[in-house]
Amino acid sequence: METSDFTDTLKRIKSQAKKGNIRLTQHAQQEMVEENIMIDEVFEAISSSKVLENYPEHRRGSCCLLNGKSRNGNPIHIVCTTSLSVLIIITAYRPKLPKWVTPIQRRQ
Repeated sequence: METSDFTDTLKRIKSQAKKGNIRLTQHAQQEMVEENIMIDEVFEAISSSKVLENYPEHRRGSCCLLNGKSRNGNPIHIVCTTSLSVLIIITAYRPKLPKWVTPIQRRQ
């Protein structure tokens, strides 16, 4: 994806979230409970997010990984759809070891 495509995608995602035009998958709900992430934190993270990775061939359709922060500064990763009329949150979690060295760097 070109940078301008990320910009347009991110604008659309943020607009959908701001309008409340979202749906959480069961997996996202379970992960949020396990990670103690409130829905307000997901909205906060989306509003401050950047696209980390793009998954155009995802089995659920075109998706991306967002990195954002909740109001209290906690990093949250969100995998969501990028091209549907409803924003589907596939998962939300706190990036941490062993998978993530930092919120933006995967472990090798």
